[in-house]
Amino acid sequence: MSKITAARAFIRVLKAEGVDTIFMLTGGHILGLMDAAVQEGIRLVDVRHEEAAAHAADAYARLTGRPGVAAVTAGPGATNAVTGVAAAWHAASPLILLVGRHPDHEELRGGLQEMDHGPLFQGISKWTYTARDPERYGDVAVTALRHATSGRGGPVVVDFPAFTQLQEVAESTVPDTAGTRVDRGAAVDPDTADEVAALLASAERPMVFAGTGLRWARTTPDLVSLADIANLPVFVNSLARGSMPWDHPHLGNRARSWALASADLVIALGVDWDFRTKFGAAVSPTATVVHVDAEPTRVGWNRRADIGVAADPGVFVAQLLAREGVIGHTGECDWVDALRAEEARRGLAAEEASRSDGSPVHPERFAREVAEFFGDDSIVAADGGDIVSTTAKWMRTSHPGYLLDPGPFGCLGVGAPFALAAKAIMPDTRVGIVFGDGAFGFNGMEYDSLVRHGLPVVGVVGNDGVWNNIKVLHRAMFPDRVTASDLGIRPYHDVVAALGGYGEFVDDPAHLRPALERAADSGLPALVNVHIAEQMRMSSVYGF
Repeated sequence: MSKITAARAFIRVLKAEGVDTIFMLTGGHILGLMDAAVQEGIRLVDVRHEEAAAHAADAYARLTGRPGVAAVTAGPGATNAVTGVAAAWHAASPLILLVGRHPDHEELRGGLQEMDHGPLFQGISKWTYTARDPERYGDVAVTALRHATSGRGGPVVVDFPAFTQLQEVAESTVPDTAGTRVDRGAAVDPDTADEVAALLASAERPMVFAGTGLRWARTTPDLVSLADIANLPVFVNSLARGSMPWDHPHLGNRARSWALASADLVIALGVDWDFRTKFGAAVSPTATVVHVDAEPTRVGWNRRADIGVAADPGVFVAQLLAREGVIGHTGECDWVDALRAEEARRGLAAEEASRSDGSPVHPERFAREVAEFFGDDSIVAADGGDIVSTTAKWMRTSHPGYLLDPGPFGCLGVGAPFALAAKAIMPDTRVGIVFGDGAFGFNGMEYDSLVRHGLPVVGVVGNDGVWNNIKVLHRAMFPDRVTASDLGIRPYHDVVAALGGYGEFVDDPAHLRPALERAADSGLPALVNVHIAEQMRMSSVYGF
């Protein structure tokens, strides 16, 4: 009977489920897993910090819809990965973190990097497990996949005692993965679908609001047809961006809060009523809310649902489209026209500011130039605070997953790891990063990884020399003692150039687009460092 290592049995299951890349940082406690990946023909992409490995696996999942896998060593390798796992938890991203572990015979004896990792990840993972029985490694892999993809999805963590990985097991212990997890989305019952269709037909001010849960639908949601047939506006946030072309006439952008406060019917698809919607208070108290999510615990969270159903949002959209004769509307619609007028009004100030020729570069000018450069076919990782919220409103995202942002966890440091994953798996697509200068400091060293792996991404820093999001808050609360908010205009472009990439500094808005073009033409991992003006806007994320 043919034999393979236990680690190879685990990795072979992942390969059978479409995993072709593992993001990792080498370590003695995971050598068995790494060797297994090499033998199974899975690509290893190594990074400079374990947090980056977890972020990269998160981005892989967001872009492909398949589980993303990261591997880190024991002890500090695991603790370094915690932030990346937490970010994936908030994004419902099916991340599988493989962690090395001290050998069992060193348990409680003070072995190198000895640690019980499982409790560390409680609360930010769907399942944690220590794989001690080599004969069950294949089954453990199937179970990890099942947990990672259940409901919306989410991270799981499995650790492996070092020597157990290398024990030989019968090749027959690798299970057939067919039929071992959910592969079709749930529908709502026909009567409920009829009820919602009737509500859409009678509502005067209906809208669709789609969030993170939409990205993990097992059936691709056809929001374009729904918007066109029902003649209703659509707003998206977080991972739902790209579900409709950026320039679709029914897709809103800046007037979401106005629409939520004015609507009489809100179809919420995979939405989290969190701080971004004032915990649901942004919705009109008289509106009828239909909340659909594959994760039942999200339905009715913070905002009561008049109709709350646990179902696949994509399947639910298809069910509504099957009732075209009921929901169809033709001709002019005062509600849609009013929303378009509000969109134009709200965008006017930003549009005027984006034409500024001042130096330092106005943030709105920065955002418009960057959005126009990347267009609607690029994958862009957004990393920062104010710079992300400003730039996101200008981005032309037309493909699901193509705008990779920190999400509600607000995690800085995602930019370079997200872009690394995107370029590794989609090498023919332009990949960019929009950094705040504070955010660059978290994982800027991953430019070394980009250079080593030959991944030419185009990064751009909106550099105002401060932690602007915090400084504005300090000014408002403690105007006579603003502290620890200044960074200075640092030469981050020189850091990238020193690592073997391309770097350039810009402080004139007329020079920004040409600099971005030169960065792209360099064929190297690149960074354009742009001196922008400080914004005085108070961020809404703190509830003030």
